[in-house]
Amino acid sequence: MLRAPSRFVRSWLTAAVVGSVLVGCGSPSGESGQAGAPGESGGGKAGSAPKAGGAVAVAVEPIEAATELTDVNGFKVAPGKKPERIVCLFALCDDILTELGIVPTATNSDLLAHPGFLGKQKAEKVGVVPGGFIAPEVEAILSHKPDLVIGLGDTHGKLAPALKGATTFWPMQPETWEDSVGYLRDTAALTGRTAEGEKAEQAFRTKLAEAEKAPSDKTALVVYGSDENFGVATPEGDVAASLFPRIAAYPWKSRGVEGSYSLEEILAQDVDVLFVETMSFGDAGGKLSEKLAKNPLWSKIPAVRNGDVHEVDPEVWAKGRGTRSLGIVLDEATAALR
Repeated sequence: MLRAPSRFVRSWLTAAVVGSVLVGCGSPSGESGQAGAPGESGGGKAGSAPKAGGAVAVAVEPIEAATELTDVNGFKVAPGKKPERIVCLFALCDDILTELGIVPTATNSDLLAHPGFLGKQKAEKVGVVPGGFIAPEVEAILSHKPDLVIGLGDTHGKLAPALKGATTFWPMQPETWEDSVGYLRDTAALTGRTAEGEKAEQAFRTKLAEAEKAPSDKTALVVYGSDENFGVATPEGDVAASLFPRIAAYPWKSRGVEGSYSLEEILAQDVDVLFVETMSFGDAGGKLSEKLAKNPLWSKIPAVRNGDVHEVDPEVWAKGRGTRSLGIVLDEATAALR
């Protein structure tokens, strides 16, 4: 029986690193303070968007420029001036900056090479932070003289002491699309790109609202991994998956640290459309769907029988997490679910 790893494995998979010890990645948004205790709310929530249930609201509240604020997850960010040199340590940062018309000074993500972002030629001109996603090199980060460094809270929080006094470190911890919108607004406020932020939020909200007006009656599933130890993306902790309950039947719920899904359980749900994110590690090659096909249960899933298995770009689906990436996810998902 093939079993899926817990949700906490996902940040390691998307980091393109496999370690023998799995630490807590994708922890609840309130734990962003690991990178530094959340500050008081004195700066206000100038860029934050409320998390609302029900139908997606299309109207966008104005964004006010700010030199400091308390972000969508309660962390106080105070760079002291409008940041111009920004280093990204995970792909949401690249997504947000692209939406705002800003090119990061340096990054350790491959997202910018996607044609929906800068494209390969322009992305090659952006500085690269060595050390990979898990252990970006502090000296290399500081060599770019950043005004602001943006990382994933539960992964890069350990860098905060080394960066303190030299630059401003902002740990983000997105769990849902609402978080991503909030971080877009917060970044727009700090960089003064308020009009660009409002436009990007409006475009995404409109696209999501249109998609949820005509949801598919098909059952969908997003899986990720590099081999038969696959994972199921659940709405509680995966930003792209948080869109799916609005556009299709998506019966997958987080089972916490020890939770997992088996192929037997997936088979029982009669999945109509499968989206597969193949993670590449070192010399490992081949598509995840091809590796899972070695199990006889795989061929019995309706989506597999009917040829409705879609290998998607993990840079966008798993790592991007921002409104531009999620817009691409919506386009691709709704087309497949028709």
